[in-house]
Amino acid sequence: MPKMKTRSAVKKRFKTTANGHVKRNKANASHILTKKSRKRKRNLRQGTLVDSSYEKKIKSMLNS
Repeated sequence: MPKMKTRSAVKKRFKTTANGHVKRNKANASHILTKKSRKRKRNLRQGTLVDSSYEKKIKSMLNS
């Protein structure tokens, strides 16, 4: 049986941690930054973990 291919879009957007959780970047940090507060933009820079309800689906798309 052939190998499963990794989804390219998912590969670019998510990474797995050492404990097996999935990391992601926050949305809304790429444009229209003038109306957003300095605090809000600073908090958007930090990554966060994917919600546990989506984790299994994303891991299957990453094939990890």
